[in-house]
Amino acid sequence: MPHTETKSPYRVQVLDRALAVIDALAEDSSGVSLAQLSAKLKLHKSTVHRLVMVLERHRLLERQPETGRYRLGLKLFELGSRAIAGMDLRERARPHLQRVMYETDETVHLCVLDEGEVLYVDKIEPQRSVRMASSVGRRAPVHCTAVGKAILSDLPAAEVEAIVRHHGLRPLTRHTVRTPAELNAELANIRSRGYAIDDEENEEGVRCVGAAILDSTGTAIAAISVSGPSFRITKEKVPIVSRSVTAAAQAISSQLGYRPRMQATGSNGS
Repeated sequence: MPHTETKSPYRVQVLDRALAVIDALAEDSSGVSLAQLSAKLKLHKSTVHRLVMVLERHRLLERQPETGRYRLGLKLFELGSRAIAGMDLRERARPHLQRVMYETDETVHLCVLDEGEVLYVDKIEPQRSVRMASSVGRRAPVHCTAVGKAILSDLPAAEVEAIVRHHGLRPLTRHTVRTPAELNAELANIRSRGYAIDDEENEEGVRCVGAAILDSTGTAIAAISVSGPSFRITKEKVPIVSRSVTAAAQAISSQLGYRPRMQATGSNGS
């Protein structure tokens, strides 16, 4: 084997072999032939061929047409980038969450998009008598949360449609959007004003203001929000809260490598 195996009571032979193929390819960026892989792993060619076919199907490796050699696939780059961003995001966002909490004196959330839902990955709340019932690790729908709608507003229309098809638009309160047309109109409003509002759509009596966080490619990967009872975050107070939230989202995006493109003069940008 090209790598030192860690002693473990849990072993799945086919997975061990597949990972050994990936390790072998990682050692040579110019590509490795099937015969070389077979020799390196001390496995029969037919066994290695079955492994590389599955890995190729999942884009974990790719075959170079001109040489027939195999090399690591772009899927590994995508997964690695997500892992790095995930580990980095909470650490980088934490000071900004703290600042927003001090500025608004309300609960601040950091969420990521995961399989068409928002996943709460951090939460900071002030010393208040009335607190939010949210918790880190909790999931929530995208269509009725400020964080979810903020992220949706930056996604391609086809991706939004796919999420809606899969998860639906279940009404959680009498204020929740119920149709794709209503949701699309709301997303257009978010793009226009630069932030999202959950106006008692996820929970009666709770109002939230959220903004999307973009990675270096300009993709919405997360969102930050301020949440509180609607008697504290009044409609009149929303614009004030939004300034703090959007400033934090922009600062975090910048730290993740996002650089906004300059619009041409006279263009009709959305």
